[in-house]
Amino acid sequence: MNDIHALIEAAWTDRSLLQQADTQEAIRTVIDHLDRGQLRVAEPTEEGRWQVNDWVKKAVILYFPLQQMETMEVGPFEFHDKMKLKTNYAQQKVRVVPPAVARYGAFLAPGVIMMPSYVNIGAYVGEGTMVDTWATVGSCAQVGSHVHLSGGVGLGGVLEPVQASPVIIEDGAFIGSRCILVEGCHIGKEAVVGAGVTITGSTRIIDVSGSEPKEYRGYVPPRSVVIPGTLPKQFPAGEYHVPCALIIGQRKPSTDLKTSLNDALREHDVAV
Repeated sequence: MNDIHALIEAAWTDRSLLQQADTQEAIRTVIDHLDRGQLRVAEPTEEGRWQVNDWVKKAVILYFPLQQMETMEVGPFEFHDKMKLKTNYAQQKVRVVPPAVARYGAFLAPGVIMMPSYVNIGAYVGEGTMVDTWATVGSCAQVGSHVHLSGGVGLGGVLEPVQASPVIIEDGAFIGSRCILVEGCHIGKEAVVGAGVTITGSTRIIDVSGSEPKEYRGYVPPRSVVIPGTLPKQFPAGEYHVPCALIIGQRKPSTDLKTSLNDALREHDVAV
């Protein structure tokens, strides 16, 4: 893999190398490994942090100019694009409900369910996760195991800048309907994000569950229950309210995940 890494870095610096067979083979190998889950754009470390493999993102970007536009027919549907679609779902033990689409180069672990939804190249979706109707998982987004992405959720894609962290949703999180999570925001394990919350990499996320507020930027701590909120901000034309997110409580550790989720929603009156 070190040789492949070196070829990718060289081609990133000198795009004329894309004409060489060994460079093309290296790029296609990376995409194949992404498709199989053998490589990831970002991965957790033993220290509990996340490491971004920027050279893998570079390979995804370099893959596009190698591909030619072609027409693909899938039953009654026709597509005209550079990217192949993911295949062999039965073999991978993934359920895909028409007309859900995942691009080749995205990984779907066994037990994933895709309702009519979309998963882009470079994304990773962990075991047992539900991608509900009209949810979109953007390029390179990292979604853990047993996550629920409710209807209409949008996880933004982050390809460039290559050193930027992708959107990360850790294991067991519940993302409510029509949430927008973009710009490399990070949702901790088993967090509950209520319907309609928008979080970017710079969104102010304020824990109001204690006697004093505690603020985060683009990061939701594990097991937090989050709802939409607003903050006053002064503009030349006057004071207006801008969006933020509010942490209003925690999922209870004393109950299992399903019961804890129901308790969180009921106790805090969070819509999903």
